[in-house]
Amino acid sequence: MEDLLFENWEKLGQVGLMTIASFVILFLFIRISGKRTLAKFNAFDFVVTVALGSTLAYMMLAMVPLAEGVMVLFLIIALQYLFAKLASTSDKMEHLINSSPRLLFYKGKYLKENMNTEAITVDEINAVVRQEGIERLDDVLAVVIELNGEISVIKKSDSPGGKSSLEDLYIPDGEVAGDL
Repeated sequence: MEDLLFENWEKLGQVGLMTIASFVILFLFIRISGKRTLAKFNAFDFVVTVALGSTLAYMMLAMVPLAEGVMVLFLIIALQYLFAKLASTSDKMEHLINSSPRLLFYKGKYLKENMNTEAITVDEINAVVRQEGIERLDDVLAVVIELNGEISVIKKSDSPGGKSSLEDLYIPDGEVAGDL
């Protein structure tokens, strides 16, 4: 029972030193690699965040030598940068790495097929609309599940013309489910 609370002063000092070193090293890597490292744009970015956190925990608890932990952190960040670069220069890689945003609600209609694909319910859509402070669905043009799984609510615009943020989305014809 005693080992669960305290092993020895040497181990405690080692964990403290490793925590400081690991934290500083990760902070420097993130500053060098840029904001993208901690962004949550898509599933790949989420995996990077989890992998960084896991590696950092092992390093802080002195479960891996500092040099090995630094190598793992470097490789995770380098791979994320490489994949992001490939996605930005190749449509095939972009499609492979990133999912596509998908309409869930459009012009007063729930898109049942898209909702089923994304496992999203009418109640969940309504909750997100309410969280945006919108009472009436008539004021909503679209609800979109984004690359990172977050749901965006697009209000109807009073301004004619201009580019729409929905231009890159597939809007199904005849697949509108109506009020569910």
